[in-house]
Amino acid sequence: MNPEKARDSLRQLFADYAASIDDDRLEDWVDFFTEDAVYEIIPRENHERGLPITLLLCDGKDMIRDRVVSLREANIYNIHRDRHVVGEPRIIELDDSRYQTETSYALFQTNQDGESNIFSVGRYNALVSFAGGRPLIEKLTVVTDTASVKTLLSTPI
Repeated sequence: MNPEKARDSLRQLFADYAASIDDDRLEDWVDFFTEDAVYEIIPRENHERGLPITLLLCDGKDMIRDRVVSLREANIYNIHRDRHVVGEPRIIELDDSRYQTETSYALFQTNQDGESNIFSVGRYNALVSFAGGRPLIEKLTVVTDTASVKTLLSTPI
């Protein structure tokens, strides 16, 4: 794939990914992943030390989908609105159909009282493949800058 076209597709992927969470379209969020995808959230300290302890781990699209179902039907959490600010994806490795990317993010949450706070800051380390011209996430490691989470980690980052 043309590197510039790939870069544009990756920009759009992460913009659409964040918008699906921010707009509470979590069922659409699931469709950004391949069937055997891994979605994990890990503190930077653990990531840098090679420690496998995550804040959240979903191994496969079915587990990612189950996470959304549990949010909709079972979990009780603070009602809030999310707003992502997503940086420019940096392509670390690439071949004809797979890209390793690193993208910075900041996630703000606004509670029912209208108070907005920074919820999480970090980066997305993503392995993305192009299936039929459409980018899909094979593995997304959300590396948070801190292990501290002010409120419940409910919705995806």
